[in-house]
Amino acid sequence: MSIRILLVEDERLLRQLLKNMLQQQTDMEVVGEAGDGRIAIDLVRKLQPDVVVMDVTMPNLNGIDATKQIVREFPQTRVTALSVHSNTMFVVDMLKAGALGYVLKDSLFDELAESIRTVSSGGKYLSPKIAGEVVNSFIKGIEPTSESPIQSLTTREREVLQLIAEGKSTKTIALELHVSVKAIEANRRKIMNKLDAHSVAELVKIAIVGGLASLET
Repeated sequence: MSIRILLVEDERLLRQLLKNMLQQQTDMEVVGEAGDGRIAIDLVRKLQPDVVVMDVTMPNLNGIDATKQIVREFPQTRVTALSVHSNTMFVVDMLKAGALGYVLKDSLFDELAESIRTVSSGGKYLSPKIAGEVVNSFIKGIEPTSESPIQSLTTREREVLQLIAEGKSTKTIALELHVSVKAIEANRRKIMNKLDAHSVAELVKIAIVGGLASLET
């Protein structure tokens, strides 16, 4: 049987290229594609793929938080990350979220294919370029953990922070998350208190450093 894959990547041209290459593998089938984490979660519910190839930095909902929800709700679905970020912080955050694989976008396609095959059977796969850094951290007795202050936020607060950093209004965020404007305002106050931030500009900076948003948003 073919490995059923959901491809999650916000760059449309790259997503199409990867889809074409994956479809050429005799043991793989791309059953769906998404451009952000929120759509990805909906498609996992609908399609129940074997493997999700998950970009890390995306609009609306990033790959780390999307992975957490997918692994929690659908433990039978495996996730492998596909990212431009080689920083150990991003690798560890994705692995802690439940991803079994992590592949760099500048790696050869063979690495992505190997990662998909490995995680589909419950194994773990890291691109050789980053595996050494992670292993060295443990050998030195230093656990590579994220030092970003956003680690103190709840899942909902992380969602709200990302949407704020993307320039969305309180009303728009409330509509997207299906809650009241007052609830979002309360979330924002809690976020600012936890992060000791005093302006939206400070929140945006923290979100970018923590990988929840990019300079392009």
